[in-house]
Amino acid sequence: MGAAIVVPIKSFDLAKGRLSDALTPTKRAALAERMAATVLAARKGLPLWVVCDDEVVAEFATHHGARVLWRASAGLNTAVRDGADFVATKGFDRVIIAHADLPLASDLRWVASGDGVTIVPDRRGDGTNVMCVPTGVDFRFRYGIGSAAAHQTEAQRLGLELRVVPDERLGWDVDVPEDLAVLDNDFPLEPGATR
Repeated sequence: MGAAIVVPIKSFDLAKGRLSDALTPTKRAALAERMAATVLAARKGLPLWVVCDDEVVAEFATHHGARVLWRASAGLNTAVRDGADFVATKGFDRVIIAHADLPLASDLRWVASGDGVTIVPDRRGDGTNVMCVPTGVDFRFRYGIGSAAAHQTEAQRLGLELRVVPDERLGWDVDVPEDLAVLDNDFPLEPGATR
């Protein structure tokens, strides 16, 4: 039945703790929300589920046209696994997993164009910002340090076709203060404010 997107999102108030030296808690929460809105808009018509355990995030997701898959916090890998399994039960044969901290995301559809596993690493080549995998293949998600390599190994273990596609827009995530360099006045951290 095609592809669906899963975006795990934790509480905006808890997001981006590594930016605490550069941004106030209010600005970190606003940044997390703005980036998540950008990622959800990049669905370009594909069915989309947000996996979360936070009422504010659930309301935000619904407001932005996503369906909500409520899961108690059990870590990123479990949230992604639950999301992938859920969309499989809905008949989708591919799942795109996208992180919510991609301020330059504009279109996620192309990631599902391959037959096997597609990995879009972060610009450092370490993390997995966006990935598409077939459903029903018992793919073991391994988010964390070195996830791009770990996910490549997992695709090989399953004998799945693999393509790794660096992408300037989807490769830019925001984790540490220097990552904020991509933001400009068109991406305010508070209404009417800039950094």
